[in-house]
Amino acid sequence: MAAAQTTMDTALPAPPIAAADAALPMALLELELSLDRFSGNKDDFTGFVRTVADDIGGEFLFALPASGLVDDCLTIAALRHGETDGKAPMILFVCLDKDGSTVRVEQPGERTAGLKSFTEAFVGVLERI
Repeated sequence: MAAAQTTMDTALPAPPIAAADAALPMALLELELSLDRFSGNKDDFTGFVRTVADDIGGEFLFALPASGLVDDCLTIAALRHGETDGKAPMILFVCLDKDGSTVRVEQPGERTAGLKSFTEAFVGVLERI
């Protein structure tokens, strides 16, 4: 009878994240932590997001009705987070849930590609002024 052969895969630690790649997750974390201060008053949403954007070194661009672009969302605020390590600023969306009491961050995706393009065009116009 032959001895059973076992193999063991050794888990290797993940390579460290490059500083430039870590900038987006850190910016998102900072933004999400700042959004935890939301009072739950939908009338304060735009002013609150504007303040948070200033606090994290970002730029509030505009707010508009979600109109079905994002699930369970009443209003979307577009932000631009500042340049990191020479990379272009990133566009982020802050969504006010339909209940009007909670907010969350959404990164541009397939469903919001048109809104991201509009936001980039909006920024282009602002930079020309």
